[in-house]
Amino acid sequence: MSSAFRKAAKSGQRPHRERAQPAARRKLGLLEKKKDYRLRADDYRKKQNALRALQKKALDKNPDEFYFKMIRTELRDGVHVIKQPKNEVTPEQMKLMRTQDIKYVEMKRVAEAKKIERLKSELHLLDAEGKSPNKHVFFLDTKKEVQEFDLATHLDTVPELVDRVYNRPTIATLQKETLKGATDPAHLKKLAQQRKNQYDLLKQRIEREKAMFVVAQKIQTRKDLLDKTHKVKVKKETTNGPAIYKFKFQRKR
Repeated sequence: MSSAFRKAAKSGQRPHRERAQPAARRKLGLLEKKKDYRLRADDYRKKQNALRALQKKALDKNPDEFYFKMIRTELRDGVHVIKQPKNEVTPEQMKLMRTQDIKYVEMKRVAEAKKIERLKSELHLLDAEGKSPNKHVFFLDTKKEVQEFDLATHLDTVPELVDRVYNRPTIATLQKETLKGATDPAHLKKLAQQRKNQYDLLKQRIEREKAMFVVAQKIQTRKDLLDKTHKVKVKKETTNGPAIYKFKFQRKR
């Protein structure tokens, strides 16, 4: 037994029990409970302030005032919803917009193609990754010659330059002139990394140029679809190509 019940039992008074809030009456507000007068007072004061603010706003409003939401909103299920404006674009304007898009994409694609050609002229595809290795076949007469075959002697160069596919001078040339280019292993490694970076850049530009070509084709297809000529789809659009349509033949004057 709680202390409140014990005190009420000693004094002979009936103990006070808090009445629970019925679920069906929660929407009607707070019930009268012990020590809930502050909550009811705050709620009443809040509602009165809101009513006074709405009355003041209605009195200050100019009945002749116009604003665009008067015609851009509509009532749906008791809620004001802003109407979405319709696209006021004619088919001729849409064709012109498509043409401008094609011109811009084609301009960027041509610029990318020129950069690709410049990179190819500088790199010459030397030691490129993915390039099929060159094969140099030597024909010998006997098995003894095969066993005694020395590649450096046959190419008339030093063994250190045998693995090179370019800039591989002969011994006679080395006796007359010094070896041109870098010979330090660290420097050679740095040059190889720079060359690899250039090839990666070239690969990225080639892929970008192909993607722009596909985009230009898709824009051209959407422009052609604006015509009211009867057409049948032959092939669906993919990531690597536009959709293909077959148009009905029309004789032009």
